[in-house]
Amino acid sequence: MYQNLILKSGRDRSVYNRHPWVFSGAVKELPNAQNGDIVAVRDNHHQLLGYGFFSPQSQIVCRLFSLTNQEIDFSQPHFWHHKIREAFRLRQKHVLNAQTDAYRLLHAEGDFLPGIIADVYSDLAVVQILIKGTENVSRHLISGLQEMGIRYIYLKNKHNPGFREEVTLENGFLSKDQTETIKVILENGLKFRVDAEKGQKTGFFLDQRDNRALLKTYSAGKSVLNTFSYTGGFSVYALAGGASVVHSVDISKEAIRVGDENVALNFGPDAPHQSFAEDCFDFLRRSQDAYDVIVLDPPAFAKNAKSVPNASRGYKDLNLTAFKKIKPGGILFTFSCSQNIDRDLFRKIVFGAAADARRDVRILHQLTQPADHPVNIFHPEGEYLKGLVLYVE
Repeated sequence: MYQNLILKSGRDRSVYNRHPWVFSGAVKELPNAQNGDIVAVRDNHHQLLGYGFFSPQSQIVCRLFSLTNQEIDFSQPHFWHHKIREAFRLRQKHVLNAQTDAYRLLHAEGDFLPGIIADVYSDLAVVQILIKGTENVSRHLISGLQEMGIRYIYLKNKHNPGFREEVTLENGFLSKDQTETIKVILENGLKFRVDAEKGQKTGFFLDQRDNRALLKTYSAGKSVLNTFSYTGGFSVYALAGGASVVHSVDISKEAIRVGDENVALNFGPDAPHQSFAEDCFDFLRRSQDAYDVIVLDPPAFAKNAKSVPNASRGYKDLNLTAFKKIKPGGILFTFSCSQNIDRDLFRKIVFGAAADARRDVRILHQLTQPADHPVNIFHPEGEYLKGLVLYVE
């Protein structure tokens, strides 16, 4: 039924060990298939190992969504709907409650569905289709989301000349009766304004939910600096925790404006909060203030493996400057969301910054992404968010 992709070795160890990516160098025989077609992955004895989406122009030539030795017909919706139901069941058990109505429902390989991200904001799902194969089965995925009771679906895909996956779905709502892309969501009882169309990614950084809640517990009576604040997530939690003053810094004036709105939405116009539309590196260097708590949550500095050395220097410079600005006995929340900077490298970078700053530093917490951003244990690349909470003498 499906064209065969034949691996070189009798048992390709990565696939046999359930890793969902097939790299081009592991392939003995390519299928006679088009970009996005479902192909059967077999060893060189033609034993079936699983099925995946073919991507001939990519180094990752196939992304597996089913590791099985059974022949399966994927043309019907029930296979895809089952995956979505299982993903929802996990969130229902471990994320959703009366105080939170925003969560990631589908997390690509973390939910055994490569090439799709689906973030739910109340009754709106913002969906990113990242590869052609997922686009080809998108009607089943969309109907599966609708089966979960999601009222509105907004597609927000990448469209740029350098993107090889040739996804052609147009951005926008699937239903004609919805045009409003702005939602007010509830996260741990706090309110946030989310703009699905104009906001970064799907509109809000849901992956920091648990880490924002942890910051709240460290904020009572403290002066807090939130750098790369975007729309003020950490700032709102710091104020909810009783911070004496919170400063939010982001280079985007629009992000700062929405962050101010989120603060006012929760605490009114008189909250002890001040925002600065400024480069975070420049702000840290010129600031005369010392802070009790500093949050460093920059964008991904390392977009690919080649950029890791420059990114490492950027992370070190940022952390070194923060170590110099934080008060004795202060708490530093520091993060990297660069997939190419792994946990060990990030810790070494922060170690180097602490050593250069000549400060005694202890690790209080090692942080990662929350339960609605699960990591497939066979796909460690899915663990992109890493963070440290540090006590600085």
